[in-house]
Amino acid sequence: MLLAAVDVGSNSFRLEIGRADGSHIERRGYWKEIVRLAAGMDGGERLSRKAIDIACECLARMNERLRGMSAPQVRAVGTQTLRQAQNADQFLLDAQHALGFPIEIISGREEARLIFEGCMHSLPPSDRRRLVVDIGGASSEVIVGRGFEADKTESFKIGCLNVTLKYFRDGIIDRASMRRAQVACAAEFEEAQAYFGRSRWDEAFGTSGTIGAISLVLRQQGWTDGSVTAVGLGRLRQALLAAGEVRRVRFEGIKPERAEVLAGGVAVLSAAFETFSLQELSTAKGGLRLGVLYDLLGRREQHDARAATVERWQQRFGVDRAQAERVSQTALRLHRAMLPQADEESTKRLLRAAQLHEVGTAVSHGDYHKHSAYLIEHGDLPGFSTSDQKSTSQLVLGQRGNLKKVSAMLEENERSAALLALRLAVIVHHARHDVAFEGWTLRFGRSIELSVDREWLDQHPLTRHLLEEEAEQWQRVGLRFVMRELG
Repeated sequence: MLLAAVDVGSNSFRLEIGRADGSHIERRGYWKEIVRLAAGMDGGERLSRKAIDIACECLARMNERLRGMSAPQVRAVGTQTLRQAQNADQFLLDAQHALGFPIEIISGREEARLIFEGCMHSLPPSDRRRLVVDIGGASSEVIVGRGFEADKTESFKIGCLNVTLKYFRDGIIDRASMRRAQVACAAEFEEAQAYFGRSRWDEAFGTSGTIGAISLVLRQQGWTDGSVTAVGLGRLRQALLAAGEVRRVRFEGIKPERAEVLAGGVAVLSAAFETFSLQELSTAKGGLRLGVLYDLLGRREQHDARAATVERWQQRFGVDRAQAERVSQTALRLHRAMLPQADEESTKRLLRAAQLHEVGTAVSHGDYHKHSAYLIEHGDLPGFSTSDQKSTSQLVLGQRGNLKKVSAMLEENERSAALLALRLAVIVHHARHDVAFEGWTLRFGRSIELSVDREWLDQHPLTRHLLEEEAEQWQRVGLRFVMRELG
């Protein structure tokens, strides 16, 4: 089985294709292009039309490599520049059309989690605590974990490209600019010193193009055996200062486009060494793309990280699991009645929303659905992309009350059907106990038709009242809701 990961990065776009053999993935294809997406951001944090066009041209070429693969085999993720861009939605419209597959913007901590997973799959198994540092184009991720589990993840908005553009903008590399860059990066890292200091890990690794390039230079210059050391970094800084200008940075085996951002990368890594008391980093081949591939494999084999996250959140916020299970199963049953051919991902999204719909009660029982939605959209949910979180949050927000607050969902039949299923499930189980409701039928299209046994309704007068109110809510947004009493 072939799987593909597309990394829509701030400096470069990369495509990796792997063949899954049991629980192992073997690389079968790789493609990389320097796009410099972060350089296309203006002062208002909007991507220029030119930057979007260049990105789409690259993604269209990747589309050719992905032909013949289906959506469940491919996962594309966007990182810091797309997290930051004010017009990311416009970028995604054009970019997804060019690539031919959805692109998910992932949070910094989710990026860090995936980096750690990919890195650990490229290293020999160990029970030791491991630190991983990854320097990208516009962000750097630092992670500590054991085995394949990341215990602490952080993402910092500094990378080889944006630091080079900001501190070496005129192309001059001198002691003042290098010092300013390193001090600024150290200030970003400083708040996390307690999490990633020397007492927190047993061995340290670096991954990414920047650290790989630094490792190559140190080995070729004979300064180290390829590991990145504090002394070796010091020698490399001196070599960059001797070059004096970005355009004059030249090292054998380092492509010009990588050499152009090496000064920024060295400043970031030097700051990490200083802040986290590093003396040496060993390099690791795995990173974000490999992590995405293994995460994708896990989803296909029903080992979805999102399921584990939902369970942890239920524990963390004291969710009534029996109630969550009732609402989940009823919502899925109603959803299948309306959309028997619904795709697996939309069904899973409804399930996760139902399982988390009451997390907000940990904040307040009043307007708990609003608190739940806020926590889901803005919390750290390993395995979820930002679009996952937003879609789930909107479902949870719309579980009760006025439908106008989720009017965007009503523009799509699939999302409307999922919302209706969740709302009806919440109503049916309002008394927080199991309810037998055999003989119900539900149809959804240009109108909603709900058929319910009259005798059952007579035995549940409050549910009847809530269903009648529900019909009014849908009619207020222009959708006819007919409730028929049978028998």
